[in-house]
Amino acid sequence: MLIDVEECQLVLVDLQPKLKPVMFDAESVWANAAKLAELAAALDVPIWGTEQNPSRLGELPPEMRMHCRQVLAKMQFSAVEEGLGEWLQPGPPQAPRGNARSLPRHLQKPQAAAQERKSIVLAGCEAHICLMQTALDLLEDEFEVWVVTDACSSRTERNRDAAYDRLAGAGAELVTAEMLAFEWIRSAEHPDFKLLQSLFK
Repeated sequence: MLIDVEECQLVLVDLQPKLKPVMFDAESVWANAAKLAELAAALDVPIWGTEQNPSRLGELPPEMRMHCRQVLAKMQFSAVEEGLGEWLQPGPPQAPRGNARSLPRHLQKPQAAAQERKSIVLAGCEAHICLMQTALDLLEDEFEVWVVTDACSSRTERNRDAAYDRLAGAGAELVTAEMLAFEWIRSAEHPDFKLLQSLFK
């Protein structure tokens, strides 16, 4: 099954400056997350961020934060426990615009609810703590979860890899940033293919 860009949302989990120096392969992980954020923004994929205890660990880097619709400051390890799940659900239908009396009710077009996007792409850290707990809660809430393995990290390789084993066993799909990018684009004729090439080649 290929991932469908029209059904995706991207969540950047706790990619904060005070965590970066102690994360395994951090430079590559932060760079891949930033590339995904840039491509997702170009493709109109909704992007959300989380920050664990930002007063102590700092904010998401500006090149990621600028693309986020909202950033959730949290103390719980699972962002779902602090309300992320509600952000990822489509909003209620909008009321008709203009004068409600301008057309008889039976001629007014109902406004559709915002498109449901049930495929949640996760990048961030720590893979075995905040990212994993968020992913498991999202799976329990019947979202599809895609974890970008080369845009995630933990302090040790062992913890990171244990998280991937557990997430795969729970039903999450494990992908790489480049794998995801090419599935989002699908064709060399896509108008954003040159952007993809500039980011990943």
